[in-house]
Amino acid sequence: MAEQIKRALILAGGGLKVAFQAGVLQVWLDEAGLTFDHADGASGGCFNLAMYCQGMSGKQIADNWRNFDPLSGLNVNFPDVARLAFAPSIFTLDAYRSRVFPSWGLAWDRIARSPRAATFNYFNFSKMKLEVVEPKDMTEDKLAACVSLPMWFPPVIIGGDTCIDAVYNTDANLEEAIRRGADELWIIWTVSEAGKWADGFINNYFQIIEVAANGRLRDVLARIEANNQALANGLPREFGRKIDVKLLRSEVGLNYIFNADRDRFVEAVNDGVQKARAWCQQNGLAFNALPDPEPTANTDPVALSFDEVMKGFVGFGETDFSKGYAAGSTAGTGLTASLSISMNDAAEFLTNPHHEASVSGAITCDNLGGRRPVDKGTFNLLIDTEDPNRKLMTYRLFFSDDRGRKMTLAGYKDVKAGEHFDPWETTTTLYTKILEGAVAMENEGAAVILATGIIRIHLGDFLQELTTFRATGSTAGGRLSILARFGELFLGKLWDVYANRILPVSPF
Repeated sequence: MAEQIKRALILAGGGLKVAFQAGVLQVWLDEAGLTFDHADGASGGCFNLAMYCQGMSGKQIADNWRNFDPLSGLNVNFPDVARLAFAPSIFTLDAYRSRVFPSWGLAWDRIARSPRAATFNYFNFSKMKLEVVEPKDMTEDKLAACVSLPMWFPPVIIGGDTCIDAVYNTDANLEEAIRRGADELWIIWTVSEAGKWADGFINNYFQIIEVAANGRLRDVLARIEANNQALANGLPREFGRKIDVKLLRSEVGLNYIFNADRDRFVEAVNDGVQKARAWCQQNGLAFNALPDPEPTANTDPVALSFDEVMKGFVGFGETDFSKGYAAGSTAGTGLTASLSISMNDAAEFLTNPHHEASVSGAITCDNLGGRRPVDKGTFNLLIDTEDPNRKLMTYRLFFSDDRGRKMTLAGYKDVKAGEHFDPWETTTTLYTKILEGAVAMENEGAAVILATGIIRIHLGDFLQELTTFRATGSTAGGRLSILARFGELFLGKLWDVYANRILPVSPF
């Protein structure tokens, strides 16, 4: 009889980026029905581990982050700020203790009685050793120590010892999971691996953490790989058995500490859900998707719409955007897209990682028969990529020419920082293809390209566009709130691209 495989859940750190981790837990625990023989948490991952040990479902953990108010945990250490360089910390965790932990429903007696095998990690600075704590010994102080990142939060004194976040020693204690018998390590990794250096003290601080966390992770993964190779070759091996690694990693659009926008937390959780489902499909793991979260009872759905006009040139028979624009300009094959972009539920639009809206309107091009109505269309606003300093706006418009032939306008705006700082250029320039047939995004690689070019929002049309924003809802407060939240989303995503030298990810 084959020995049962033991599986460990590794809830790695990542500051507040672990909201994404909670979305993954909804899928792994609830939708895929995975069970684990052991779980380990470090740094921010200990928040989710505490909820897991208490017996919460993945959905409950995810909903705690969906409902998280980031300002509720903010507590500036005003009494010590005046000490400047000699201050113990900029913030304290007092608000987490008094407001956030209770709002998550954490109960230390229930965690202590947890039937789930788990280990929490913090670093005992006084003894210069990693402390590994089981649920039966967990306390509020120890959870605070697990996330007490030096400089930002003060150390926690436990038994007379000074204790801090374990991140500089480990952000995922894989060795502990292996020591406790794990054959499979299921790791959720949210520490940035972008590898793009940015100047500035705050950026440097978090980049040092990325060095420590990623360096340590890769070192242990390399040891596991060497162990497995030695096992295959019949040679002595470090861990004595084969260790399989199931790693789900992502660049998460949240700052490690500085976040003021609730929508971005919901977006991060939902991103975790979507990427975990895609990961399961890629790895042959069956799951039953839970329904999308229902709006809260007191939520007033608000619709939001605006109009947009883009003009330029396309070259028929061309496949390069710039060459198509040049050929179209010479031939006089202009193209205008006059669009109305609509979000029936603006709150869902703001918190869905795809930020997708519906599009109606018309495409005007003499070579296509003049003004042609858009039968159906979609627009995606500033969606994240694996490069945290690059966003995309995508358009997919289905229409027919004057001869009834189905066609697709597929375009994107590439919002990224370049040698010349120009957010106006990147947010108003649409690289455009006209494709034969009604072509879905996943089939675009095999589509026939009829024309390419570039169309743009011109200044006059942009000023007109600003007057077309319309929020529709039953209350003035709800309408104003959605407009403000849309502005936060738009400007916050632009911050990620163009102001990342101040903070790597926008706090808004």
